[in-house]
Amino acid sequence: MLHAPWRKLYKTARWRALRMVILTRDMFTCQWPGCGLMTADTSQLVVDHKRPHRGDEALFWDVRNLQCLCAPCHNSRKQRQENRSR
Repeated sequence: MLHAPWRKLYKTARWRALRMVILTRDMFTCQWPGCGLMTADTSQLVVDHKRPHRGDEALFWDVRNLQCLCAPCHNSRKQRQENRSR
C-alpha cells in the first residue's frame, strides 16, 4: 500500500497547513494515553488519523479525526493497534 494514490495528499500545502493547525491545537503534545510527550521539534511529531482513512478524502481532511502523536507512539503503539484491528 506504499504507492496508494492518496499518499500524494501528504505532500500538499493544504496538508502541511492542516498539520500545523493540529499540532498547535494539541499543544505539540502526544495524545496517546499515558505518553504526553511535549516537544517543539515538529520532526518528532506525527499528525495521525484516529480512524484510518484508506483513501476517503472526507475522513482524511476531517480535523475531528486527527491527533498529534509522538513518532515513537505512532510508529509502534498505533501501528500495533491498527494491525490488530485488521
